[in-house]
Amino acid sequence: MPEAAEPTREPEPEWKRRRRLAAIFGETLPDTTSDERDDAVSSSGESSSDTWLKAQVPPHHGG
Repeated sequence: MPEAAEPTREPEPEWKRRRRLAAIFGETLPDTTSDERDDAVSSSGESSSDTWLKAQVPPHHGG
């Protein structure tokens, strides 16, 4: 018994593939990571990562 030939498909355009995957899995990850983007600078001139880092210093190390 001969096997049925699989219908040939044209390659799916990238935008269509992304839309289909987003519908299945939800939003994709951003194209850039946080270390590739400029952090928002607060009014004191510090980035959010600087503020977080300073908040992690134990009290006995001074501030």
